Amino acid sequence: MAFIADAETVLAVHPSLAAQSVADLIRMAKAKPGTLSYASAGNGSTGHLAGELFKFRTGTFLVHIPYRGNSPALTDLVAGQIPMSFATLQTALPFIQSGRLKALAVLGAERSPLLPKVPTLTQAGIKGLEVRNWVGLFAPAGTPPAVLQKLNRDVAGVMRKPETQERLAGLALVYREMTPREFADFVKREGQRWGEVIKSVGITAD
Repeated sequence: MAFIADAETVLAVHPSLAAQSVADLIRMAKAKPGTLSYASAGNGSTGHLAGELFKFRTGTFLVHIPYRGNSPALTDLVAGQIPMSFATLQTALPFIQSGRLKALAVLGAERSPLLPKVPTLTQAGIKGLEVRNWVGLFAPAGTPPAVLQKLNRDVAGVMRKPETQERLAGLALVYREMTPREFADFVKREGQRWGEVIKSVGITAD
């Protein structure tokens, strides 16, 4: 019915890891396959999907360590118990800003305004790896089109407000206005795209 927000994803590593760039990370992973691991919020999570797609695109072998949620995964990453993660930017940002984590790349189509010096994975030489951790508002099947249109307009009116935009920016979230049809097409494309990834690498959800 309505798109709400994009939560940016960042490839974050512990400062103890010698890699200073995505190219460094790939060289390390290829030099010693299976010695680098990455944390995620659980099997089938966005971070897990991003990690498996990264492995596929770069020809590397990384070990997936699933946690029960973002918080424990990030806690162990910051503590140096695990070297890397494909994390949501709003949770990792304070640790990146304080130097407790290093950001090697963001997984969006463009650089994040919150991390303007950090390249996208495409800019780092890895194409076809844009990961969107998005949130949407859905209505029951069969809801009349006129109702969907009104609800969509109401959501857009709230999301356009300066105070809403300011709040979203502080959380590293981006609102992208879509009509009900545009949102339905977007959801379909995302389902097809990630369905292929899940099938190709045999991912199962917790």
